[in-house]
Amino acid sequence: MPRSDAAGTVWLCRPGLADDPCAGNLSTTVVTATNGRTVRHSVVTGSGSRFDCFYLYPTASPEQTVNSDLTVQPAETSNAMGQTAPYSNVCDVWAPMYRQITVKALLGGTAPADAGTIAYDSVLSAWKDFLAHYDKGRPIILISHSQGSVNMIKLLQSQVDDNAALRHRLIVAIIAGGNVTVPDGKEVGLTFQHLPLCTKAGQFGCVIAYSSFPAAPPTNSMFGIPGQGISLNYGQTQTAGVHVACVNPASISGGTAELSSSFPVAAVQPLPAQMLPAPAVTTPWVTYPKMYSASCESAGVATWLQVTHNAPAGDVRPLPAEPLGPTFGYHLDDLNLPIGNLVNDVRAAEAAYNR
Repeated sequence: MPRSDAAGTVWLCRPGLADDPCAGNLSTTVVTATNGRTVRHSVVTGSGSRFDCFYLYPTASPEQTVNSDLTVQPAETSNAMGQTAPYSNVCDVWAPMYRQITVKALLGGTAPADAGTIAYDSVLSAWKDFLAHYDKGRPIILISHSQGSVNMIKLLQSQVDDNAALRHRLIVAIIAGGNVTVPDGKEVGLTFQHLPLCTKAGQFGCVIAYSSFPAAPPTNSMFGIPGQGISLNYGQTQTAGVHVACVNPASISGGTAELSSSFPVAAVQPLPAQMLPAPAVTTPWVTYPKMYSASCESAGVATWLQVTHNAPAGDVRPLPAEPLGPTFGYHLDDLNLPIGNLVNDVRAAEAAYNR
């Protein structure tokens, strides 16, 4: 099946695509604290589900322009594989290429005011193509991260939040590293007027949103603090009486729970990896059980997903880092630290939707 279609959408992932990065070999090496290793074998074709996933990847393009073109490159492929392939167990994954702001322009601060509009317009075009020609009324899971989440928030605000029919088809929207904001004491309002935060396992038609950190975000953080950082990309400037949402993927109803983390072994991206794979792993995926737990925490104006390292003394597995600094925290692995939990959250919401 070709990547491009008559509407001009270039598909990074779509069911039936040869070498689809959002499906394929999910075989995983399980590494214990004492370096014990077992392999879980799994291959998923990513075709035939009654549920569709629509995914927007984070900042990845290594192009030297302000906005990327729609050429599929290893950076986009690597992000799609590393962030979405496990969802092929619960949905058919669709991921359009979009004219995102490139790594060079974003980190260099050289993007003009219309760069975000160019990126969003290409997302909107792909979304309309997806609904018109491919989804065929099936229930939808939305997945996004970072710059993808900026555009996903805009898409939800303009196309879904006020559309009762589309809201009814929404299983869950997973918006990682995006600063969804709600009034204090509320589960809906401000960013979305009708789409609430998820508050219990098996809930559908709701939003899972969070940004992960090893400790409280600093006051100049891009994430977790209303009215600054990534919030400004979609006009959220209010700071009084509001907070950035945190829904814990490992325990949607609240509290602390163990993270089910998995990481791609061979990541190709222009940004540094946060979690290095253990040596001598030959499977596409690696997981470190009982290594992390997570809880939603608040302090001052910040709200974040607190990721705590639980491994015992002498643990031989690699430790996480903050390669972009404390203002980003564990941002680069927002989706991988709880990816097993998120897939289970989607599975539970699908089951409830089917009843």
